[in-house]
Amino acid sequence: MSPIEIFSQVILALFAIYLTFKFLQALRLVPNKFAHIVERLGNYHRTLGPGFHALIPFVDKVVYKQDLREETIEVEPQECFTKDNVKVEVDGVLYLSVVDPVNASYGITDYRYAAVQLAQTTTRSVIGLLDLDETFEERAKMSKKVVEVLGDVEKLWGIRVHRYEIKNINTPRTVQKAMERQMTAERERRAVIAKSEGVRDSAVNDAQGRRQEIVNISEAEMQRRINEAEGLAKEIETIAEATAVSIEQVAKALSEPKGKEAMDLQLKQRYLTVMEGLGKEENQIILPKDLTDYDSLMKGLALDKPERILTDKTTS
Repeated sequence: MSPIEIFSQVILALFAIYLTFKFLQALRLVPNKFAHIVERLGNYHRTLGPGFHALIPFVDKVVYKQDLREETIEVEPQECFTKDNVKVEVDGVLYLSVVDPVNASYGITDYRYAAVQLAQTTTRSVIGLLDLDETFEERAKMSKKVVEVLGDVEKLWGIRVHRYEIKNINTPRTVQKAMERQMTAERERRAVIAKSEGVRDSAVNDAQGRRQEIVNISEAEMQRRINEAEGLAKEIETIAEATAVSIEQVAKALSEPKGKEAMDLQLKQRYLTVMEGLGKEENQIILPKDLTDYDSLMKGLALDKPERILTDKTTS
């Protein structure tokens, strides 16, 4: 076999292998959550979803393979300046996925790089509107703003940004020291305020306690006096009622037969009882001329006046 024949057979074998490879390439098995973009003679033809597909060799060609799963893309640290001209370094994480494989393939050359760049520029813009203290408090606001800006290009780029999270906000060492001193001063101020409020509340509580004590004492004294007055009034009322009853009983007894004689006998007995005590040494009295003349002493008494007899009886 001549060299020319050998060369021709090699060429034919290589061509056969090439044809086999092309025919094999025309058979496509697309995994789940993937999409393949097919061009026919250089123009977009169709999008292959998950499953088995057969293409026309030399006519159809898979030019893009898009992953439809959600991706996590690191946003590299970048320097930003706050509204009060403090330099900070910010980085984050971007979560997105492809929702339109065609626009993700033809709408932009590299949607991942473009999304990261847009997230960085938007972050710089938002931080430029905030003071340093607000940048630590407004992370949610910055993340929401980045998602909103990227949402404006979702249809054009064929992607959807689910969320953007800021990982770190780093400040220069000098700014960190100043913030630490500020926080220390703020804590000391709060401690002084809390202590003064405690002293104030304690003084107020003591004053209220003393006031309540005085009120309780005055109310107790008032109630004691009321009770004493009510008791005295009750006593006077009882004595008056008893006196009235006794006057009625004496008057009734005097109106009965032998009533005056009985009253006279009772008075004589009392007279004699009083006379028995006149001989004590501690008594100093002025006596009538004749103590034995009972009738002359009792002459001024009128037995027909029971109220006078009762009065003498009660006072004795």
